[in-house]
Amino acid sequence: MQEPAIAARLRVAGSVFAEEEARLLVGAARTRADLTRMVDERVAGVPVEQLVGWVTFCGLRIVVDRGVFVPRRRTELLVREAVGLARRVDGPVVVDLCCGSGAVGAAIAAALPSVELHAVDIDPAAVRCARPNLAGAGASVYEGDLDTPLPASLAGRVDVLVANAPYVPSEHMGLLPPEARLHEPRAALDGGTDGLDVVRRVAVAAPRWLAPGGHVVVEAGERQAEEVAATFVRHGLRPRVTRDDEVDATVVVGAS
Repeated sequence: MQEPAIAARLRVAGSVFAEEEARLLVGAARTRADLTRMVDERVAGVPVEQLVGWVTFCGLRIVVDRGVFVPRRRTELLVREAVGLARRVDGPVVVDLCCGSGAVGAAIAAALPSVELHAVDIDPAAVRCARPNLAGAGASVYEGDLDTPLPASLAGRVDVLVANAPYVPSEHMGLLPPEARLHEPRAALDGGTDGLDVVRRVAVAAPRWLAPGGHVVVEAGERQAEEVAATFVRHGLRPRVTRDDEVDATVVVGAS
């Protein structure tokens, strides 16, 4: 099967990047049978990143296993904000909650080689994926619910706490494309009734961990930003909202 034929089939299946995906699949396949299987799975909705085993994020190649949340380009805004804040500190301590594949932490560490990085996810598959992605950064990666597994010694020492927490409202889950709805963990996407259940928990937890002058940085939907900012205020954090229309991304920063 040649690239043009694969691209045509992917386009019919709804892919808007059919030619690029065809090149990726051809490059990743070891045999013709392997390629046929991968194309069939892509047509069925399996994310191309999970099929080839990696995604480009902030210029890095991040390993993405089956069933693990695929990092989106919009989340690069989250990284930019976190890096900008962490750069103000010598030897910054950064915690990445809901780390998934570890893409956010890996990108922060690539920009800040002196960072002390800690990453947490509740999903064992995500943690298994994050550990090799973060090995070069010397990060500590924990499996557990939000901040629960963090060592007590981090309390009051964290300069930047970053969280790409789930923020899709439960009733909107059915509107997601099949790549996300069927092949990524629901816990990485579904944020509860208004999408902010986990984000609120991050706001509650953050003051315990943040150093004086520290910041919490979360991604949210544009329409959710006002509520997230109000939540930060209720927990003693001074909010700031950043928007990047080019990548359709919204980030809310809370200063301690």
